Amino acid sequence: MTDNGKIKVCIGLSGGVDSSVAALLLKRQGYDVFALFMQNWHDASTTLHGDCEWEEDRFVAEMVARKIGIPFYFVDLSAEYRKRVVDYMFDEYEKGRTPNPDVLCNREIKFDAFLKCALELGVDYVATGHYCKKDEFVNEDGEKIYRILAGDDKNKDQSYFLCQLSQEQLSKALFPIGDIDKPEVRRLAKEAGLPSAEKKDSQGICFVGKVDLPVFLQQKLKAKEGNVVEIFATEQEREPFTQQALKAGECVADLEGNVILTPNELGERYIDYTPDELQKLAAPAAYTPADGKVIGKHTGAQFYTIGQRRGLNIGGHKESIFIISIDIENNIIYVGEGHSHPGLYRKGIKINNDEIHWIREDLELKVGERRRYMVRIRYRQPLQQATLYREEDGLYIVFDKPQRGISAGQFAAWYTHGEEEMIGSGVISR
Repeated sequence: MTDNGKIKVCIGLSGGVDSSVAALLLKRQGYDVFALFMQNWHDASTTLHGDCEWEEDRFVAEMVARKIGIPFYFVDLSAEYRKRVVDYMFDEYEKGRTPNPDVLCNREIKFDAFLKCALELGVDYVATGHYCKKDEFVNEDGEKIYRILAGDDKNKDQSYFLCQLSQEQLSKALFPIGDIDKPEVRRLAKEAGLPSAEKKDSQGICFVGKVDLPVFLQQKLKAKEGNVVEIFATEQEREPFTQQALKAGECVADLEGNVILTPNELGERYIDYTPDELQKLAAPAAYTPADGKVIGKHTGAQFYTIGQRRGLNIGGHKESIFIISIDIENNIIYVGEGHSHPGLYRKGIKINNDEIHWIREDLELKVGERRRYMVRIRYRQPLQQATLYREEDGLYIVFDKPQRGISAGQFAAWYTHGEEEMIGSGVISR
């Protein structure tokens, strides 16, 4: 039996209930635990006061550490966070892309800058309050392989946020609450009298807090008035994208919409698309002002994302209007009316070679190989059936049914069927 008392663990204590219970469980399991609170943001001008301000978070985290009976320390990583996460965010939005700062925060801060700080203090592991699981096995060559698995609480599974971690980072990671659900976490915190027991979950950017995103972006990106152009769609064009059709459309079709594989036939089979067909499937819609009608103005295309419906302040429609395309170069936003507008949906995406990341390097696809996986392109999105195609110019992902609101800059993560092990991820290039 392992003597956990000789294993030193640093828990990233944020002041939230999840990391608090993670610390509690580690303490109860006999580990030599200490808490380290990281400050990643100083500027309160863009933070909505009363919502997850770091001063309050630090106060609660220190109280939790005292209650559990573990040492508490503080580290300021704000310079690293601004450089490696916030600046990246600004750059991506300026290009008309949609970044996920939480994924970057885990890769660049929690499991890099923060991990290095902890290792300098002599720890064996760094623990977080993520709802996910980790295990390991030894392969035929005697190498230890680490796996990221979805958390048992499918409503809170946070494995997606860890989609850019490496084997080296995973070797030092612990996720103590991955096998319990949120209600149980709340119960344990309340039972132990932890100050964070009733604390609301953070809804903002990782370690920044709840922010007004447009105001946040305007710190660096200048407002510039441009046109909002509506693209109209006929009922016939909308038909394949109705909710009924999407719900029933669990089959795989070719480029003309002809059914190739039924649900019972899918398994590990795939359509052998040509490189040209893959490029066509992954190409975003390309609109021009002549394709539609100017219906309003906006303050800067870089402040909006594909699939967004709020913030346009344009009325006169029966259904909500959604952003379906962004032209950064010409400062034009293209919109379409209704959830079933075809401009909202795509079958495929592309990830450039330099943006492909394999957590399981032993399962990396070689050029010419195809493999079936479950894929998601945003947190909380249900896993979607898809086929991955590795080509000379990158990785293509073709979904069994069209996906809504795909935007360059998002992270796509792929999982195995059944066990839901996360295998790899990549930044959507288009």
